[in-house]
Amino acid sequence: MYKLTDAALTPLMLVIPILLAVAFLTLLERKVLGYMQLRKGPNIVGPSGLLQPVADGVKLFIKEPTRPTTASTLLFTAMPTTALALALMIWTPITAPKPLLNMNLGLLVMLAISSLTVYTILWSGWASNSKYALIGALRAVAQTISYEVTLGILLLSTIMLAGNFAMQNVVTTQNTAWLATCSWPLLMMWYISTIAETNRSPFDLTEGESELVSGFNVEYAAGPFALFFLAEYSNIMLMNTMSCILFFAPTISPITLNLMTKTTLLTLGFLWTRASYPRFRYDQLMHLLWKTFLPLTLALCLWTTTLPVALAHTPPLP
Repeated sequence: MYKLTDAALTPLMLVIPILLAVAFLTLLERKVLGYMQLRKGPNIVGPSGLLQPVADGVKLFIKEPTRPTTASTLLFTAMPTTALALALMIWTPITAPKPLLNMNLGLLVMLAISSLTVYTILWSGWASNSKYALIGALRAVAQTISYEVTLGILLLSTIMLAGNFAMQNVVTTQNTAWLATCSWPLLMMWYISTIAETNRSPFDLTEGESELVSGFNVEYAAGPFALFFLAEYSNIMLMNTMSCILFFAPTISPITLNLMTKTTLLTLGFLWTRASYPRFRYDQLMHLLWKTFLPLTLALCLWTTTLPVALAHTPPLP
């Protein structure tokens, strides 16, 4: 009988709580949407519907997965697993309270890995050999790449204020005050960009049921579809965790509970937005980014770049 080493146990201690949180986030979303629409939501399976995510997972993974006869076998099969692997890999530099991988360029690594998720969307849509899946994939890629420009500039502005790319340094910078207090325009644009980056309503153009059936994953079913689902919700939680670390640093003990509470509140903001706003048109989505967010983020990035120089040349008060 083999014994788990620390090297194998540590990633499992990161992955298992994330997957459990993702499962119950789906239940929370259905409950919140239900009560906002004056209905109950899931309330049959288990006490108050608490076992509904387990039932959904079992149902999806015991079903027979289907594959179109004209699909590219290798890419079609590999993309769901790759999407989930990348979604879990991004969590490694997160300080909660200690990172799995302590890197000096943690924020840069996270941005690089999140950029790779675009390929899983594009290749899954293309490998399906379906025009609906391909159109959905192209729209998703255009949206994701566009909003990554804004996210990158906003991240650079935050790094200018913190001093370097290490996530621990970002937390240390906020020992006396949150960055949200002095850079709330950055926070507002960051939060809206994370909603668009994760393809959530009102920016869920990739899953526009009235136009595209279901988007890039229309040909997927059973287990592979569940893997895409897990990857999407894992990215939602990751983006909200990053928002907490960048703008609402958890410096009060216990840090883990503090971080979880703030992440949950920001995630509830995602659900509230979904229940409140209709879907944007595609031209409105692109107009918001290229003509509104991009000029503002560039201006704020230049401002944060020149701020240390201006403070250095400011004479001391008498």
